[in-house]
Amino acid sequence: MKKILILSNSSGGLYDFRNELIKKLLEEYQVTVSIPDQVRTKELSEEGCKVVDTPINRRGVNPIEDMKLIKAYRKLLKAEKPDLVLTYTIKPNIYGGFCCGYMKVPYISTVTGLGSTFQKKGILLKVIVSMYRMGLKKCTCVFFQNQENWKIFDLYHIKGKSSRLVKGSGVNLERHSFEAYPERDEVHFLFVGRMMREKGIEELLEAAEQLAGPKVLFELLGYCDEDYQDKLDEFEKRGVIRLLGFDPDVHEYLKNCSALVLPTYHEGMSNVLMEASAAGRPVIATNVSGCREIFEEGVTGFGCKPKSSEDLIRALKEFLKLSQEERAKMGQRAREKMEKEFDRKKVVLDYMEEIQAMLHSS
Repeated sequence: MKKILILSNSSGGLYDFRNELIKKLLEEYQVTVSIPDQVRTKELSEEGCKVVDTPINRRGVNPIEDMKLIKAYRKLLKAEKPDLVLTYTIKPNIYGGFCCGYMKVPYISTVTGLGSTFQKKGILLKVIVSMYRMGLKKCTCVFFQNQENWKIFDLYHIKGKSSRLVKGSGVNLERHSFEAYPERDEVHFLFVGRMMREKGIEELLEAAEQLAGPKVLFELLGYCDEDYQDKLDEFEKRGVIRLLGFDPDVHEYLKNCSALVLPTYHEGMSNVLMEASAAGRPVIATNVSGCREIFEEGVTGFGCKPKSSEDLIRALKEFLKLSQEERAKMGQRAREKMEKEFDRKKVVLDYMEEIQAMLHSS
């Protein structure tokens, strides 16, 4: 039985967005997953994965910690002797890819987004580009989740042996089933994600400050990834927002909201926008690559400019003008778009095609 090793920076992200692929792999292969946390280790283990704990500092570049990660990946590759490695997210792609290339282990990488990486300038950008080139140059296939990320990599001559575009991670249409639109007077705007500047938390708080009231509620689900807790607590104390804490199972929150709001600065392909749309909820999101592919302006949601609280407020007001029937219809169309374009089963087939072609030709 051939062995596949998966390198990821989050057990939650791996389980929530790629578990259908993992289950498919387990039908034919041994699967080991390398993750830095315990959020979904129980579920992954019960399904049949071997789980290995590998600490990762997700934020920033720390040479000492990153060297530890390279050593951990090299040790893991020697111990597991995988026939194929799958890498997801920035550090597993770069450092895992470098180790695989050096040790001549075939690997497939997925670019799930660029973060603020390519907004840097000068020597730092040159270093990042060099690291990506080194990490991906021997990659059998690089999967991209949106066209813009692919173009940026091409511009900087960051290439694997081949490349492929998929519709993000897709969405599980059964888990995120269509839900009847809530019948109530209040509008519940829901934000799901990490509380950090690049997710648009500053703009969201400014919008809530202006629009929140007895009939308009702003609810935030997720954990604080930067130093925003005091500000969030103060806004909640004043009744501007409601903090829902962290919960890896978001469907019930999507079911209870009127619309999902995501004023993010950048995305690979937003999973939460797909999940909200699959549940039949309109979305208000920034017109950036990784978001704009998921909604249709005025049909399944409204777009706004990134880093602009004024334009976010305008888009939210557009939604508030709609009748209950118009909002429900918008949600219905969002679900139809997910069924037509973003079914996760199609994404899994794309990966399986590449994986099987590689393993059965070797």
